Amino acid sequence: MVVVRQAANALQLLEYFARRLRPATAAEIAEDLDWPRSSTFKMLGTLAEMGFLYEPQPRGGYYPSPRWLDLAERVTRADPLPDAVRRLVRDLARATGETVLVAAPAGEQAIFLEVEESRQPVRYFASPGSLVPIHASSAGRALLAQMPVREREQLYRRIRFDGFSPTTPLTPAMVEAELEAARVRGFHQSNAEYIPDLAGVALALPFGHRRLSIVVVGPVSRCLDRRPAIAGVMAEQLDKLKQDGA
Repeated sequence: MVVVRQAANALQLLEYFARRLRPATAAEIAEDLDWPRSSTFKMLGTLAEMGFLYEPQPRGGYYPSPRWLDLAERVTRADPLPDAVRRLVRDLARATGETVLVAAPAGEQAIFLEVEESRQPVRYFASPGSLVPIHASSAGRALLAQMPVREREQLYRRIRFDGFSPTTPLTPAMVEAELEAARVRGFHQSNAEYIPDLAGVALALPFGHRRLSIVVVGPVSRCLDRRPAIAGVMAEQLDKLKQDGA
C-alpha cells in the first residue's frame, strides 16, 4: 500500500490533538511528531486557512476547529449503522463477555466501525477506525467471503502476505482454504494470526448495500475452546435481528 505522506500527516495531526487535548505551537508539534519545522509550519498554515485549525489565544498555539466534527457528523448521518446493529453489538458483548466489533473492508485491511469492549480486566482493546489485515483476521475473512472470487483474486495481488505469527495465512491458497473451512464450519475463526494471544469468531452481517462482518474476540485462554459456542450465540442473535426485520 502506498502512503501519501501529506494525507497521513494531516490525520496524524488530528490523532495528536486527540491525545493532547490542548493547543500546541508549531514548534511543539514538530518536536513531538518528529517533523521538519518548515513543512510543519506550512501544513498548519494551510489547515488554518481552510478553517480546520484556529488559535484560541494569540500566540498560544493551534487547536482543531469544530469544522472536523461538523464534517464527520454529516458523513456519518448520510450512511449510519442502524440502531438495531448497535444493539446487537451490545447484546453480544453482554452474552459472551468479550469485545464485539463490526468491521468493513478498507482496501487490504478490515476497519472497525463499531466497538463494544469487554468489561473483563484482560480484554481486546480497540476503537472505531482500528485496522487489521483483511486476510489475517476472522473479521476480514468474513468480509472476503462476501466478495466474488475474481474480486478476491484482484485483492490478493495487492496484499503483502507478511508472517505476523506462525498461524498467519501466507498465500492466497491458504486464505481460500480458510474460507472453505469456514463455509463448512459455519463461521470464521482466528487464533493469534495478527495479534498474539487473541482468538476471534466472525460472521457476515448483511446490511443493505454494505459488506459488514461482526466479530467476537478475546484472549486465547478464554476464547479458543469456546469459539463454537460463541458462534452459536452470534448466530442466534443474528437470526433474531433478521426476524425483527432489521
